[in-house]
Amino acid sequence: MGYISVAETAKKWRISERSVRNYASLGRIDGATLKGKTWLIPVDSEKPKRLNKLSKKPVTLLEILQDEKKSKIKGGIYQKIQIELTYNSNHIEGSQLTHDQTRYIYETNTIEINSTAVNVDDIVETTNHFKAIDIIIEQAKQLINEKLIKFLHQILKNGTSDSRKEWFAVGDYKKLSNEVGGRQTTLPEDVPGKIKNLIVNYNKDKIKTFEEIIEFHYSFEAIHPFQDGNGRVGRLILFKELLRNNIVPFLIDEELKIFYYRGLTEWENERRYLLDTCLMAQDKFKKYLDYFRIPYKD
Repeated sequence: MGYISVAETAKKWRISERSVRNYASLGRIDGATLKGKTWLIPVDSEKPKRLNKLSKKPVTLLEILQDEKKSKIKGGIYQKIQIELTYNSNHIEGSQLTHDQTRYIYETNTIEINSTAVNVDDIVETTNHFKAIDIIIEQAKQLINEKLIKFLHQILKNGTSDSRKEWFAVGDYKKLSNEVGGRQTTLPEDVPGKIKNLIVNYNKDKIKTFEEIIEFHYSFEAIHPFQDGNGRVGRLILFKELLRNNIVPFLIDEELKIFYYRGLTEWENERRYLLDTCLMAQDKFKKYLDYFRIPYKD
């Protein structure tokens, strides 16, 4: 292999001799050899590409979640959210799995069962919910669209007993009329139009406030587009939008469940019921962020 001097290399690459020495000392020139105090540069070496900036350190909660997910970090805020959001969102919809069972499924992909019977759907929907959270973390920066909404439903209900029913549409809007809390919801034939209008109006402004996000959540639940799984899909979208707008997210636990449902029921008459409940849940979530020393805007 032939070598040339630092001076010859500098002239060849049209940079200073000092830059050539720096590249060599940092190991960025393959084959560069230090002889005494003089660097010898391989004649066929190519000029190293300039580093424009250092790797960006995750700052927002979304960036931290994406980084921990990619790095497969255990015991961080990503794992905390996977377990807490999955357990609470499924629990208020009737899942009988305990918090420990949910955590065990996430951490070991197994479940501990003593003498108590466990509904298979509860297990399937738990593992499915973990996957759905990954989807919203990966696609959090995208604006809400029908494809994402239907995809989340498909993930959540895939492999459940509902998916084996002819009249149940997995990953698609409901075929049969349904009620929620004794109240009528949008008729099946009207769902596509209602959802499209909701999304179009919501996406007119890309930056959303806390109240605007909560309003979208109420509107989505009022339409009730799917045969089942509306609450979980809606809360996943809610979580995604809070992440996208760098607003502290929250989850509804058993303690707040009754107030959450009351807030949805009374939204048209008094918005503060639901907003205050969500703010209380947000205060609880801030304790997670404080523990993991993740900064947030008050």
